[in-house]
Amino acid sequence: MTASSTNRTVHPVVIAGGSGTRLWPVSRDTMPKQFVSLLDSGRSTFEETILRVSGQGFARPVVVTHSDFRFVVAEQLAGLGIEADIVLEPERRDSAAAIAVGALIAAGRDEDAVCLVLAADHLIPDGELFTADCQEAAEAATRFERIMLLGIEPTGPSTAYGYIAPGAPLGDSGAFTVERFAEKPNRETAETYVAEGYRWNSGNFVFPARLMQEELSTFAPEVLNAARGALEAAVRDLDFLRLDAGAFARAPRISIDYAVMEKTRRAGVLKTRFRWSDIGSWDAMFDVKDKDEAGNVLEGAVSVLDTHGSFVRSDEVLTTVVGLDDVVVVKTPDAVLVT
Repeated sequence: MTASSTNRTVHPVVIAGGSGTRLWPVSRDTMPKQFVSLLDSGRSTFEETILRVSGQGFARPVVVTHSDFRFVVAEQLAGLGIEADIVLEPERRDSAAAIAVGALIAAGRDEDAVCLVLAADHLIPDGELFTADCQEAAEAATRFERIMLLGIEPTGPSTAYGYIAPGAPLGDSGAFTVERFAEKPNRETAETYVAEGYRWNSGNFVFPARLMQEELSTFAPEVLNAARGALEAAVRDLDFLRLDAGAFARAPRISIDYAVMEKTRRAGVLKTRFRWSDIGSWDAMFDVKDKDEAGNVLEGAVSVLDTHGSFVRSDEVLTTVVGLDDVVVVKTPDAVLVT
């Protein structure tokens, strides 16, 4: 089955409330990586994510973020000329509560709504393949009543990601049941997983909004009840929807993986074709950047000599690296990282 065989409208739910410290010192609690211009395009990963889900086949995005980031979200959306429903979490309760809120909003628009949940800090350079895979996942999610994971083909035996073992095929859809989830492995185990056809777990989902509510009601009713209460008592503040703090605080702090995905028998996985990175470290950022002849990534006020395979970035102040290989040097106005 191909994307051209369906005109299903998918409701994007963009999770943009995390605190980013893994790309310190560029990414901070006050300005996490999803809002920082780290890409060659000059845009943030949040902006790139919004652009990917704003074309044909996608409904108006729902952005779930922390109250602290409301103005940067609004500013970056305005810069793109794209409107979205901006939902503000009064505190961080991990992904299960945010996804529950997104599913409830989508179901309020359309009881048969299909949601696409995306993290705002991932890099997906293949826009057309991404859209086609999302349509295929949406079709499988609806046809087989599944919460579909977007399973990434490994580029190598990484120890940085969780893995998904595909099970039996779901008809002729190109999707599969989920045989098992595997936590981040050691190197030897990762090599085995890759050889056996496991997929990386991207943490991105496609599902009927009603089905996610059913599974939350079964496996994590406290999360669903808190999300519902927070929405029912939410208040409109300018262009934002503020969730009720008292109700939202009753949601357990738990990820959707632990709350639902590792318990449900209605999970599926699509073997996606698009390239993907969560750019969760400077190593990962280095991998996706263009290199010079010496294999270096050089950004900003930088000069190097006899340096190879290194990532050097500097804001404002000239930073030089001489005679070093395989290092990361990052200079911001108030901090320096050398590793």
